[in-house]
Amino acid sequence: MSAALILGCIWAVASAIVAMLPMRHQYVPGVALLIAAPVLLVYIGYLHGVWVAFLGLAAFASMFRNPLMYLFRRSRGERPEIPK
Repeated sequence: MSAALILGCIWAVASAIVAMLPMRHQYVPGVALLIAAPVLLVYIGYLHGVWVAFLGLAAFASMFRNPLMYLFRRSRGERPEIPK
């Protein structure tokens, strides 16, 4: 297994751990994981091809669907609620 896929697995485990934290403690590590994901996906795509990167993108979108929907709504000018 390549370093890119190992990092992807570590990223997925870290995301699952962050999801178990209370909401007020999720922001900083969640943003760090959100920023790291595109870099990691490009790295995976570079080493293994675009189809593997698309699988990683599907996993990323599945794990971060709520923050991505929030950012999408904010970009459209809406004011979505933040869970407590």
